[in-house]
Amino acid sequence: MALPRRLCMLTVPVLPALQYPLARPLVRRRCSTAVGLSSRPAGPEPSGPAWDPAHPALYFYNDVYEFPLPEGHRFPMEKYRLVRRKLQHTLVPGGLAAFDVSPLASREDLVTTHCPAYVDRFLTGELTPGENRCIGFPWSEAGVDRAVSSTGGTVAAARAVLEDGGPRFAGQVAGGTHHAFYDYGEGFCVFSDIAVAANCALREHAAWLRRVLVVDLDVHQGNGNAVLFADDPAVFTYSAQCEQNLFSKREASDVDVWVPSGAGDDAYLGMLRETLPAVFERVRPQLVFFQAGVDGLDADRLGRLGLSREGLRQRNDLVYDLVLGGKDTRLVVTLGGGYPKDLSTSSRPFHDIVDAHADVYVQASQRLARSSMAAARREDSSTRMP
Repeated sequence: MALPRRLCMLTVPVLPALQYPLARPLVRRRCSTAVGLSSRPAGPEPSGPAWDPAHPALYFYNDVYEFPLPEGHRFPMEKYRLVRRKLQHTLVPGGLAAFDVSPLASREDLVTTHCPAYVDRFLTGELTPGENRCIGFPWSEAGVDRAVSSTGGTVAAARAVLEDGGPRFAGQVAGGTHHAFYDYGEGFCVFSDIAVAANCALREHAAWLRRVLVVDLDVHQGNGNAVLFADDPAVFTYSAQCEQNLFSKREASDVDVWVPSGAGDDAYLGMLRETLPAVFERVRPQLVFFQAGVDGLDADRLGRLGLSREGLRQRNDLVYDLVLGGKDTRLVVTLGGGYPKDLSTSSRPFHDIVDAHADVYVQASQRLARSSMAAARREDSSTRMP
């Protein structure tokens, strides 16, 4: 079934097998008569650089840019360091991943997406107190480094998967800041790292990169990215979020899946399986950004979906299967939301969130390695045939 494109709103009840007492349809789509992903040029597509099948996943991290928060602040900043250390301990010995410090995004990169005046005012500490409150962090030079490196790591990950001989999978052990808009931020998001990385990729690979897909599975809607890409035919936005968990104005992604509060694993995964494969089939993405927030976890302070760790693992595998099913599809993973009920780093709730975040990257590395080994076996078998 063709997925309609932008500008006018259309509600489509595409999940008749799932019965929920909802006030509105579960899936909402944009539609338009504009030329976009629904129109494919005739003739062969230009090909991009080839990735190295033997290259392990590459992950960037920015917890080296320390950003102390005021006493009692509710944001779990220490989770980034704990996730990164867990990943290095798990993945490096077996050669399943490489790690590098996130670079700082340049102003040139940031203004591909955000208002130059907003970028400059944030960098120089000239946002108003109200603007900083909306973001959720006090301004400091350390906070600038954190925000700019959070974006820079995702840009670097996208550049890595798009370079000749690079990995097919890369990621940022941070990022997923999907509540940032053109000229303001909210919900702990200053800049949209995914939007900046996508726009940089489209600028730098204009000769062949045509189709970018953002898969946002955080418990909150990717409202900033929905607006930032509303008129961009090269980027398709899919966002699945809790119906009753909004803290800001509801926006319109290309496909929005509204999941009922307390849905649990079976209903949630059923909704993803009904909608996400069709998006991949229609878009045929060359580059996928996965916002892999784990705040739908039952142990999360803000999530209301009632998901188990195993349910999130199945969610992750669904995304990776779809990416690996594409002949020329590359993947960039970002961390997204995850909010422990207890902010003590030694507490079980804090480590529940850390473990769920780590699963995202461990599974990506393992799936990539298995896919590469299977491809190598097929190639070896073909060369042995008489």
